Amino acid sequence: MSLLYAITLTVIAVSAFITLVRLVRGPLALDRILALDVLVTLTIAATAVGSVARDDTTMVPLLVVLALLAFIGSVTVAHLIEKREGMR
Repeated sequence: MSLLYAITLTVIAVSAFITLVRLVRGPLALDRILALDVLVTLTIAATAVGSVARDDTTMVPLLVVLALLAFIGSVTVAHLIEKREGMR
């Protein structure tokens, strides 16, 4: 694995740690939901970088499924929050 891949994975790992801190400490539920979405995105990015570093394309379908699930989850949460705000 080259130095560029190692640096990229290190930056993603540091970002994931900061996101985990926000997930645990987030004062609002919306902060936690957003942190969880960012964590899934960072997982997708780390898996993609690892797959490119190993020159392996077998993880691409899994990445697509994870990205679709993250998108559907984000849209669903946004819709529920919008409904809840409309009820106030």
